Amino acid sequence: MNFPLYIAKRYILSKSKSNAINIISVIALGGIIVGTLSLFVVLSVFSGLREYSVQFTNNFDPDLKVITVKGKSFSITTDEEKKIKSISGIATISKTVEERVLFSFNGKQQVTYIKGVDREFQNSNGISKNLFNGQWLKPETPQAVIGYGISQKLSLGLFDFNNPLEVYVPKPKKGQIQSVDEDFNVDYLMPVGIYAVSEELDSKYVFVDLNLSQQLMGFLPNEVTGIEIKTQPNADKEKIKTEIETLFQGKIKVKTREELNSTLHKMLNTENIAVYLIFTLVIIVALFNLVGALIMIIIEKKNNLKTLLNLGAEVSDLRKVFLLQGVLLSFFGGLIGLILGTIIVYLQQKFSLIMITDSLAYPVVFEISNLLIVLSTILFLGFLAAFIASGRVSKKLLN
Repeated sequence: MNFPLYIAKRYILSKSKSNAINIISVIALGGIIVGTLSLFVVLSVFSGLREYSVQFTNNFDPDLKVITVKGKSFSITTDEEKKIKSISGIATISKTVEERVLFSFNGKQQVTYIKGVDREFQNSNGISKNLFNGQWLKPETPQAVIGYGISQKLSLGLFDFNNPLEVYVPKPKKGQIQSVDEDFNVDYLMPVGIYAVSEELDSKYVFVDLNLSQQLMGFLPNEVTGIEIKTQPNADKEKIKTEIETLFQGKIKVKTREELNSTLHKMLNTENIAVYLIFTLVIIVALFNLVGALIMIIIEKKNNLKTLLNLGAEVSDLRKVFLLQGVLLSFFGGLIGLILGTIIVYLQQKFSLIMITDSLAYPVVFEISNLLIVLSTILFLGFLAAFIASGRVSKKLLN
């Protein structure tokens, strides 16, 4: 029989003769429960906010994107395109041309991005599912799909045959701009659809046909600025990246969706870590009560410990009693806190108890990783607190 564990369980289950010690023990356990519950709920909220934030970029950004290492564009041959499609784990690929240009409509102007897309773009990107009005553009036509923010700034509607949307692309040359006719490639677009995702992204893109964008940029038919790739579920993206980069022999690089939005993900991760550290500090403060309760129990049980010492128990075994007592209290307090936190997260997901707006509930996501992080934190800090308190047990104290 594990002697220290047996004594530790007896001390947990039995009440102390002193009401003060009982009260402090209950406060310590309550602090652990509340601290655990708070930390788990907050991490679940941040997981929900992260998922809510990245869902907007997921409509624009592919699983993988091929971009050039040098310059604005690169060439892709038919043979290279076939080799990319044959790589295991790739579902679809789409060639794109993207550039910052000037748009004009009825005297109003807007500088933003034009993005030429091919027929496969709808299969590799979810933006067409976010059409606010109208329809997606047809290939080989001067049609365009614009963001809701752009349509507002330019006071632009759909299917206005008398007033097309003008696009101006500077020709590659040196020196100052002399005239529009000589220094710009100009074309006229017919907006047929408006997409709406978020305030920032709604003012970013005007989607057009790939061939039209290549002509505006002065590109060759096989020249693009990017290749957007949709991978199959559970595909090894790192392996796919390596194979594509090897195929182009260092002329391009492949970025994942996370790398394309590295600033956003860094911000979300930094906020998550900051909140974790703040609520961990709350747990540390709560564990001071545990240290105090254990020390008071040690003092109260001094005569019992002296008897055990005289019967042959080692001082190290007596220290283990209170070390295990503190760890067990931390474990059960953390477990109760996690159960209560899980219930709160479930109720929020199911019944939307707390709302941000009248139609948007506060997003929360239950993740096993958050549960393990919180439980590990509680056990580690509880061990440290119990270790500090158990160090008070010594021969000097018992003699």
